[in-house]
Amino acid sequence: MGEPGPSSGQQLGLYVHIPFCARRCDYCAFATWVGLHHLAGDYTDACLAQLSRAYDSGLGPAATVFFGGGTPSQLPGDELVRLLDAVRREEAAEVTVECNPEDVTVELLSTYASAGVTRISLGVQSLAPQVLTSLGRRHRPETVPRAVGAIGEVGFSSFSVDLIYGARGETDEDWVDTLEGVLSLDPPPPHVSAYALQAEPGTALWRDPERHPDDDVQARRYEIADEVLEAAGLPWYEISNWSRPGHECRHNQNYWRQGEYLGVGCAAHSHLGGRRFWNVRAPERYIAAVAADQSPVAGEERLDFDHRLLESLELAVRTREGVDSSALPDDEMLTGLVARDDDRVVLTLRGRLLANEVACRLRAPARVGFGGAGAIAPDLARATVSRN
Repeated sequence: MGEPGPSSGQQLGLYVHIPFCARRCDYCAFATWVGLHHLAGDYTDACLAQLSRAYDSGLGPAATVFFGGGTPSQLPGDELVRLLDAVRREEAAEVTVECNPEDVTVELLSTYASAGVTRISLGVQSLAPQVLTSLGRRHRPETVPRAVGAIGEVGFSSFSVDLIYGARGETDEDWVDTLEGVLSLDPPPPHVSAYALQAEPGTALWRDPERHPDDDVQARRYEIADEVLEAAGLPWYEISNWSRPGHECRHNQNYWRQGEYLGVGCAAHSHLGGRRFWNVRAPERYIAAVAADQSPVAGEERLDFDHRLLESLELAVRTREGVDSSALPDDEMLTGLVARDDDRVVLTLRGRLLANEVACRLRAPARVGFGGAGAIAPDLARATVSRN
């Protein structure tokens, strides 16, 4: 059941999936469950067992650790600490925990900090009451300043506020108020993620067409976000992410650069040694498989060099680093969508709105310095990306 470590010279990311939620949001299509909190201890034991077997197979220390979900802040603090204590990580590792505002207390965050957590990702989504209701969120706007105040009191120097735009019932004014309200928090967030609402099949939102987001509205909201956040000193570094210099999420950057990572827990995805694989989706099945000393892996795939290189370009073009100029043709169809600077091509604001159209025109440059399975051309290494 053990998995190989990362390729030589590459940093390792570790993702731990926490599937528990107090309530499923209307837009959520992730592997999350309500009413399974009684499994917390057994689930933690299973994650620890998967991790132990990975270390027995040669897994190295992690440069970044990310507890995602689900709602990691719904896992008892001592259970999360038990997991983190078992993680082998580099001395300056970035350790992020996703939290919902209503779960945040000084006591909980102090527990995290004492165990080595360095970064909090706060799921704010909106500061407009009717938008939170439309999204199916539990917290109210007044919960957010209290949560951020606790983050500051405990002393986290780096944290992110996550937002969603495009919900029905949200106006441009609501969106501006949310952005400005977030930037005026004490302390102000050095990192903001803003995602366009998506109606995913199987969700409550999907089943209600009247609430499906409008593409043109979302494009306008994105332009507003970029203007407000850039003016506040948070430049974009990936289509949905803005940050003060030095506060970028290193864990996500590892995905976008097609780095290696191990996913621990149900439904968690991994990318090691040129192999992409994922665990069974249901928590009970995951726990049972690990307890029976069986592999929790549900499926896998291997990409050949050409597919891997093209995938890296498709994700790299979404970042401020852009792609090598040879990856995109210099034709009129891309006018206004990309900016060329020496040997790099980067999306313009309009290009970010039409990133998928640009990605369709990517072409893999000639192979350079192919170094075996999982290798990429050296001139593209600083700009390749992947997501978990």
